[in-house]
Amino acid sequence: MYFWQRVIINALVFIATAGFLPQYFHVSSIWVSLIAAAVLGLLNMIVKPILVVLSLPITIMSLGFFYFVINGLMLELTSKLIGTNFQFSSFGAAFFVALILSVVNLVITNHLGFK
Repeated sequence: MYFWQRVIINALVFIATAGFLPQYFHVSSIWVSLIAAAVLGLLNMIVKPILVVLSLPITIMSLGFFYFVINGLMLELTSKLIGTNFQFSSFGAAFFVALILSVVNLVITNHLGFK
């Protein structure tokens, strides 16, 4: 159940972020947003742990900052898999959306008690 809660939250964040930053981030519909959130969730379960382990030295040396770069890479990979209906103007835009997504997930997880 936790996976689907996170997918819905991420889809809503995608729609809201695309509405606030239309020049940097494009999502064509709520359905594309839901599919992208599900793909992101699967990538976070399968690919992200491998990237985190491989980049552990640089993550430690950057005091954890590189973890946000990995989140941006996961969003870029999601964008490449979904296609033109879900895209970023640059890696900087993906990085910024990753920051927003991380903060929203942190607040919702800690404040509302999702586990």
